[in-house]
Amino acid sequence: MGGSKNKSPAQKEKKQKKGGAEDKKTDKSHKEKRVSHDTINIDETKAANYIKNSKVITIHGLARETNVKISIANTYIKKSVQDGILKRTSGFSGHRIYQPVSK
Repeated sequence: MGGSKNKSPAQKEKKQKKGGAEDKKTDKSHKEKRVSHDTINIDETKAANYIKNSKVITIHGLARETNVKISIANTYIKKSVQDGILKRTSGFSGHRIYQPVSK
């Protein structure tokens, strides 16, 4: 069913002379894993104004207003809930709705 082709003796000899006895599969396992971190931070003043002026806040709405990714807005909202700035009022799964806590 379309396996790899057997190499000719000349090709095997060339590979052996180069020292390429390792397979490509083993090379991939030695590579380091890439870890990407979002380095863009949310603009605190824009976020605070949006929270202050809105009756309800969604992750998507905050991301749109502050021009950041949804994942960054999500972490900011989670941090705000822990700090007591926002409270979750309704929603489920990834569509949660938050309200600012009135003091």
